[in-house]
Amino acid sequence: MKTPPPPIPRSQMLRLDLLPCFDAAARTLSFTLAAQELNLTQSAVSRQIQLLEESLGAALFERGHRSLTLTEAGEVMQRATRDALERLLDASARVRPGPRLRQVAMTCTQGFASLWLIPRLARFAANHPQVDVRISATMDIMDLERHRLDVAVRFVPSSVGRGQALFEETVQPLCAPALLRDKAAPLRQPADLAHHTLLTVEKPAGYALTSDWDPWFQVMGLQDMRMKNTMHFTQYADAVAAAVAGQGVVIGRLPLLQSLVNEKKLVAPFRSGAATRRGYYVEVADHAHGNADALDFANWLRVEAESA
Repeated sequence: MKTPPPPIPRSQMLRLDLLPCFDAAARTLSFTLAAQELNLTQSAVSRQIQLLEESLGAALFERGHRSLTLTEAGEVMQRATRDALERLLDASARVRPGPRLRQVAMTCTQGFASLWLIPRLARFAANHPQVDVRISATMDIMDLERHRLDVAVRFVPSSVGRGQALFEETVQPLCAPALLRDKAAPLRQPADLAHHTLLTVEKPAGYALTSDWDPWFQVMGLQDMRMKNTMHFTQYADAVAAAVAGQGVVIGRLPLLQSLVNEKKLVAPFRSGAATRRGYYVEVADHAHGNADALDFANWLRVEAESA
């Protein structure tokens, strides 16, 4: 007879009812947006986060003026909370009676999800109305088997890419058309960038992202370039939104932003790109090779990349 595991001491138990609130606040980095998502008041969200912090004896968020960022403890808890909630969701779907849900669970970076995948996802849904696509957008390299994920789109150096290549990446400066027409600060040559605002993305510890300017500056021989001022963002999609709004020049990751270029929301002031030697690769989990919907989704990603 199997010996049951020992009970968890009550002094070490978490308030599980607080975790959905923490998950929403950690994803949105906003108590206000979390409150809207959960249909609560902002003060109720703030109070639940405070209770969770008190129970842990650690601050989960750094609260600034109109800003919210995760502490190191908060990042640890976010990964664990997300993993736990996804496992519970998967388990509940398996044990709940009724028609079995046709689901494809996938992981990718936040930038790929918001800028490339989500604008195209309606086309997959139109042809697969019975399939629920669940997206885990994160910079963490999630293990497909451990997290029961079917498909991954990995953004990695081309030398170590596994699976089918979607596309490799090049970078070049992009800005709003209005900024290009500014006669007071023309953008005729790369050196003119010194008179403009640089929109850049902070690199999380442990990641060598190409969403910053270094590869392009190196190719152009402008390692010592100093621009008028700099705006820092934690998410690449936010830097892109600022560029579309005409607030500065962003380093454009192509073909990730190709649709914005095609729509003339962003333009390239110079015809000079730099290869980053990184790319996006589709990996299908071993357990998903028997899931026809997962295989269809992976193939759809490849077709969309070719047409783009």
